[in-house]
Amino acid sequence: MDNRSEVKEFLTTRRARITPDAAGLPAFGGNRRVPGLRREEVALLSGMSVDYYTRLERGDLSGVSPGVLDSLARALHLDDAETAHLHDLAHAANTSPVARKPRKSTTTLRPSIQRLLDAITEAPAIVRNNYYDYVAANRLGRALYSPVFAEPAPNSARFAFFNPAAHDFYPDWDKVVQEFVAAMRGDAGRNPFDKRLTDLVGELATRSETFRTLWAAHDVRYHRTGVKRIHHPLVGDLELTYEAFELPADPGLQLSTFTAEPGSPSEDALTLLATWAATTDAPLTTAPNTT
Repeated sequence: MDNRSEVKEFLTTRRARITPDAAGLPAFGGNRRVPGLRREEVALLSGMSVDYYTRLERGDLSGVSPGVLDSLARALHLDDAETAHLHDLAHAANTSPVARKPRKSTTTLRPSIQRLLDAITEAPAIVRNNYYDYVAANRLGRALYSPVFAEPAPNSARFAFFNPAAHDFYPDWDKVVQEFVAAMRGDAGRNPFDKRLTDLVGELATRSETFRTLWAAHDVRYHRTGVKRIHHPLVGDLELTYEAFELPADPGLQLSTFTAEPGSPSEDALTLLATWAATTDAPLTTAPNTT
C-alpha cells in the first residue's frame, strides 16, 4: 500500500463528505464542482495556507506536527478512529526505510489465555489475531461461531467475504462486512509494513468486488463494542452485545465476548446452545434434540 496514495484518498474522501453548512461556512454560489468542502475551505478551517493543505492532500505528510494533524482532524470532523488513522499515516510517512518493519505481533497463544477462556462458561469468548484468524475460543465460542470454525483455517474475514453461508449467518451482512473493512483499514494504518496483513487485503480485494468497493471508501472504525445479530444453524436468531479487548501482553491478539440481554429470547437461545455444546462433542451442524 503506497502511503502517499493512502493519504491522498483518505483526505479527499473525508473532505468530500462535509458540506459547507455542516462545517458552519456560508455556501457562496450555486455551482460547486466538488460534493463537499473545497480545499481552501479546509485550509481556512484548519488555520493553514491553501498551498500547505494542498501539499498534505497530495499525500505529503513528511514533517507534519501532531498539532497540525489535530487541527486538520477537527476541520474534517474526524472521529477518534479516523484521527488515530491520520496520525498513523503520518507516522508511516515519517518512518525511515531502515525502520520499516512490522510491529511485533504475537503468533502463539499462552496457556494462561486458554485457561481464561475456558473459565468463561456462560458467555462465548473468542481470541483473534491481527489477520482475523480465530486462534482460540471457549466451548461456547466455538459453538456460536461453528460455521467459521468448520473451516480448516478459521478466519472471520475470509468467511464473511468468501463463504456463501455468511449471508445466512449474519442477517446484517452488509453492516458486518462494512465493519470488517473499516476495522481492517485501521489495522493497515497501524501496521503499514506488515506483509501478511497486506497480502490478506490483496487477497480479499482480488476475490471480492464488495471488498474492493468498501476498501475504496477509506472508512475507519474501531471494533470495540456493539450489537451483533446472528442466525445460528442450531438455535436460530440471536442478538448479542460484543465487547472486544486488546491483550496488552500479547500484541496483535484481541479477546471478544458476547452476552445477551437478561430475559430475552437471545438469552434462552444462548442457554440452549451452551447446554447442547456442553453435552456433546459432535460437530455443530445439526439441530439439538430438545424433546
